[in-house]
Amino acid sequence: MIAHSVLSMRKRLQGFKWLSDMPAMLAWAVLAGILGALATLAFHQGMRFVQQVVTGQHGGIVAVTESLPWYMRLLFPTLGGLCAGILLWLAGRLPSGSNSDYMEAVAIGDGRLSIRQGLLRSLSSLMTVASGGSIGREGAMVHLASLSASAIGRFTLFGEARLRLLVACGAAAGVAAAYGAPIAGAVFVAEIVLGTMTMSSFGPLLMAAVSAHLTMRMLGGYHAPYEMTNVQAVAGWDILPFLVLGVLIGLAAPAFLKLLNLFRTLFKRTGLGLPLRLALGGLLLGLLLIVMPRVAGNGFSVVSSMLHSDWAWYSVLLILAFKVLATGLTVGSGAVGGVFTPAIFVGAAFGTLFGQLTLLILPGLDLPLYLFTLVGMGAFLGAATSAPFMAILMLFEMTLSYQLVLPLIVACVMAYFVSRGVAEVAMYEVTLVRERDALLRHKLRHTTLAELVRPADTVVSTTTQMRDALQMFLDYPVRYLYVVNEEQVYQGVIAQPDLTRMLLDDNAAQERVVGDILRMDFVKTLYPNMSLDEAQEHFVSFAGERLPVLNGDGSGRLIGVVYKSAVLEKYSAIKRSLDASGEVMLDARR
Repeated sequence: MIAHSVLSMRKRLQGFKWLSDMPAMLAWAVLAGILGALATLAFHQGMRFVQQVVTGQHGGIVAVTESLPWYMRLLFPTLGGLCAGILLWLAGRLPSGSNSDYMEAVAIGDGRLSIRQGLLRSLSSLMTVASGGSIGREGAMVHLASLSASAIGRFTLFGEARLRLLVACGAAAGVAAAYGAPIAGAVFVAEIVLGTMTMSSFGPLLMAAVSAHLTMRMLGGYHAPYEMTNVQAVAGWDILPFLVLGVLIGLAAPAFLKLLNLFRTLFKRTGLGLPLRLALGGLLLGLLLIVMPRVAGNGFSVVSSMLHSDWAWYSVLLILAFKVLATGLTVGSGAVGGVFTPAIFVGAAFGTLFGQLTLLILPGLDLPLYLFTLVGMGAFLGAATSAPFMAILMLFEMTLSYQLVLPLIVACVMAYFVSRGVAEVAMYEVTLVRERDALLRHKLRHTTLAELVRPADTVVSTTTQMRDALQMFLDYPVRYLYVVNEEQVYQGVIAQPDLTRMLLDDNAAQERVVGDILRMDFVKTLYPNMSLDEAQEHFVSFAGERLPVLNGDGSGRLIGVVYKSAVLEKYSAIKRSLDASGEVMLDARR
């Protein structure tokens, strides 16, 4: 009875087409934002519950870890990894025709997210984060927010395009709720996931992010993560050290991402199943936590400490090395979560070390150390995510300090272009997929048909008799003959069925000429300067194997044919070349 009522309601909602129009989408975006904020708060409460049950206390993960005896520091992440692995294993065994990752669902999918898989993956992430895994909690929060948006869209039977946009709104809400950064949350999804900043998509993203942010404020869940007061402005030549910092981080960020990939490869080579692999990662992490408990969790408290207290350079270097190792063990073992916050940690430590060295070499430089820490955070985040604009806004919103914007712009932009210039690696696979597609389209648009033109053997004149045309059809297994006049100007085609029908109806038709059954616009024509992309479009709507090519000077002379197989072979060759070279689209190189 209940199921019938729900189905009836869905059908009635589907009848209201205006519910998926743009004005209504803004209202749906607000709802997605509210649900995203609630999902974020629920995840926070879940973490506290797990910590309370296992350790008898709750609070910051670093503080909890430091208070544990050595054997609990070892046991807690090991058991957490085992539970997380079991949940992931169960998620993988569930049959699903939907996507399990929100980025894939939006960027290359249909917007449908598997609810059961999504919940299990989020619980897995919760177990990893709550037990001290060196991974960001924002991954699960964003996924839960996207999952709730997908559920709304599927219930109301949204079309694919609107469903993808609504899921993107959920993701923007998740980022905004997790970091207290509504503008950066919307820009992150637009820049990384959607790949477009048009207002038709960016507007709903902003509405979702703002509604999530306001909900967090109303429920007491908002605070600026790294709020700074009286930040010193940077002027004149003082900007140069931040330019150098951006270049160095542009080299360091790809190395960090490659190191994470190396850890993934090493863990896969163990041959262990997911539960044991994550348990092994937790065990190795536990060994680190015995020595250095401050690398537990996402590193928020340590970054705050770097901003507001003095650290010796060797302490920063040591915790940086341990944090990178801890993140590699957690991510490499297959744990689900975000690398967003660990990247901010690494950037903070890198910026602090660079600032200490700079102030040592240039003692007259009137810049506080925390500026280098903050700019390092933004630059590393921008380079690692391939989203410098988002990183600039993110740091501004997390610190509430406008004075940071100028050095952030310089460092983030430099870090981005250097990182993309030295290596093809990105935090999010969808970034590389989109750039690969963009470069492929660029190559297709700038590769012409001139080199693919072959001689046209099946050509007749308008004055050719039917019997000769029939003989040519017998000699060549083709469906059309191309017809030209005395000046070799293309006139059209004659089709084999037309000729056969005429000969069957009238035996005397053999003495007639092909001009009598000429089809002038039946077959589309190509030109040597036409792009491969355009040619593909012509062949898509044409069932034949070849198309005629006319001279590009306007004379209309037939110069040959291009075969569909040649176009497909050229397309495959370009794609293989891109795959082999690892080249990606970079406007700076053009």
